[in-house]
Amino acid sequence: MKVCIVGGGPSGLFLGILLRQRLGDGVDVQVFEQNPRDATFGFGVVLADTGLSRLRVAAPDVCADLERAMVFTGNQTIVLGETPIQVKRPGKGGGAIPRIRLLGILQEHARRLGIAVSYEHRLDSVDGLQADVIVGADGINSMVRTSDEAGFRTSLSHLTNHFAWYGVARPFANPALVFREHRGGYFVAHYYPYSESMSTFVAECDHQTWLDLGMESMSPDERKALFEQVYARELEGDTLVTNNSHWRQFPVVRNERWHAGNKVLIGDALTSAHFSIGSGTRIAMEDAIALANALVAQPNDVPAALAAYESARKPEKAKLIGASQASYTWYEDIRKWISSYTPHEFVYHFMTRTGRIDFARLKQQFPELVEECAAAGALPADVAAGDA
Repeated sequence: MKVCIVGGGPSGLFLGILLRQRLGDGVDVQVFEQNPRDATFGFGVVLADTGLSRLRVAAPDVCADLERAMVFTGNQTIVLGETPIQVKRPGKGGGAIPRIRLLGILQEHARRLGIAVSYEHRLDSVDGLQADVIVGADGINSMVRTSDEAGFRTSLSHLTNHFAWYGVARPFANPALVFREHRGGYFVAHYYPYSESMSTFVAECDHQTWLDLGMESMSPDERKALFEQVYARELEGDTLVTNNSHWRQFPVVRNERWHAGNKVLIGDALTSAHFSIGSGTRIAMEDAIALANALVAQPNDVPAALAAYESARKPEKAKLIGASQASYTWYEDIRKWISSYTPHEFVYHFMTRTGRIDFARLKQQFPELVEECAAAGALPADVAAGDA
């Protein structure tokens, strides 16, 4: 079986590794990546402990190398205005790793397995690819998907909030989310340490803020300076580091069909996961696991394997994408939430925003936070009454 993977990011490389580990010389894997091998676009990537456990089962040797390179933090700080509230996560929390380090580890495993990876190789079409399976692991702007949007039954829309990814040249003590009103604008900072010297810093504002503060007409440096002013307390004199830090509105990608002919999609090429749930890389790599399982089970019947991939993966992925949708819908209304709640009320509603954590689960996993919210009178009336 010959498999061509378009996209040499985490999910594409991981898929190739899984196929070679399990099928050996029975599979010929070719990966095409448009960026250089050592491209440093992006900052840190987070893989939650739940996601890591699944990667560990699928490829223990790869996961062990990743975990050794990760920074783990068990606490998160949520700030409304100037009031910080500490959230102690269950377990050891998520593991953060520089994106370039993550790719380097996967590239090394691919090299050892003899996987051919063509870097700086941009494909404009899949027409010339001779393969039994063509995998679109090429992200939100997937060429594989756009080559047959009718076949995949693609839909694309955009959210209204504006965001950009920056870095900070020091490690924050722990991940944090800071929601703040400033000069009549409503802002969010998502930041977390991912190495001994760096942190990721995602800057976000709602569309009304974008208009009211004239951000549309600002230069990139002026937008960066505005966020440095809004978050001066947290930055403590540091400046934001840019690296392909373009301001944009999040694209919501959906496909009714996961495969069309011998073409199949994984990761953001298939369904974009909003950064507010911190699971985009995890979801994409779990897609790779599901596709590898299906192809390994039926290497001589590609149509059946692709159908099995969709059937097996779709229910679980629907839950994750549903959580992503609930989360970004909540973020689209940050102006209302920042204005309406006390800090503890805000944190309670934030923690339960996706519907995947109800009060019972919140109390089980975050007992100290629930006690603090109860003491502050921040639990909803029906929850407080039932908990009495």
